[in-house]
Amino acid sequence: MSVVRSAVDPDGEFRPDPRWWSRLFSVIDAGDATAFCEFLTPDAIFRFGNVAPVVGSDAIRHAVGGFFAAIACSRHRLIRIWEAEHGLVGEGEVTYTRHDRTTVTIPFVNVFELQGDRIRTYSIYIDVLPLFSPEVTLSPTTSVS
Repeated sequence: MSVVRSAVDPDGEFRPDPRWWSRLFSVIDAGDATAFCEFLTPDAIFRFGNVAPVVGSDAIRHAVGGFFAAIACSRHRLIRIWEAEHGLVGEGEVTYTRHDRTTVTIPFVNVFELQGDRIRTYSIYIDVLPLFSPEVTLSPTTSVS
């Protein structure tokens, strides 16, 4: 049984449901780059923040594995989901634990283009500067222009 397959509507069309999102984020939070790639098409395009896109599951597995090695762990919380024909958007927060055991919580938006029951294009809109530069914080009184 595929880790990807979840809700199928009466017409047999794949419809990701909250359990699908939960499985996706569980794999990510477990730091399992191989299982993560099972959610993707073999020729997927993956973009994380402002880093150049990575193409193909082998390259994505390597890039994602490198990121997982750079952190101690993560915990995702999904806030909202939007669906479109052949696409999904998920808004949430991710709490990263650094290797020094300090944490930072950052908002994110994931945008997916689906092909069948797999993700063809996976774009993560996030600012990871606070993760890698702990001295950088934004407070409600900070002005950003």
